Amino acid sequence: MTTQELPWRVPMSVGDVPESGLRVELEADQPTRRAVAKAAGVNDIARLKARFDLARNGRNGVKVTGTVSALVGQLCVVSLEPIFNEVNEAIDLSFFDETSIRTSARSLDIAVDAADPPEQLVNGMVDLGAIATEFLILGIDPYPRKPGAAFAAPPNRETAGKAFAALAALKRPRSTD
Repeated sequence: MTTQELPWRVPMSVGDVPESGLRVELEADQPTRRAVAKAAGVNDIARLKARFDLARNGRNGVKVTGTVSALVGQLCVVSLEPIFNEVNEAIDLSFFDETSIRTSARSLDIAVDAADPPEQLVNGMVDLGAIATEFLILGIDPYPRKPGAAFAAPPNRETAGKAFAALAALKRPRSTD
């Protein structure tokens, strides 16, 4: 899914971030939560909030830190009952324009393709809604379980004693004829 396909868009210009920094708090409305739930592959998102602290990072960059929190409706993988899980994800990203990334990489001898390279600004903008959506999706439990739910395979009487029979045979001392 590309950034343009994400359902929650809140573009912010780096030029709008004062030298003293900026705090932005977002709360998604019902249609946005429904669209994000569909993109995330979950049944429902009852609450979706994000808090960002933006700070200038050099002349052409911005540091974005904060959190995204949500109440996500899913199905328990064991009982298939609907459950709600709390998601809280920390956000810590640096954004620079392409020229600044190349210049910084050369001057600091940093590999641009390093494990955690800076993000690239697009037209001097950072999309806070897209960031919140991406971090929310990363924080969703792919195998949600209702508290106390445990999978127990049904007993199979035909193979119950045979499962370790081959291993037991290997453990027995061999006769030396």
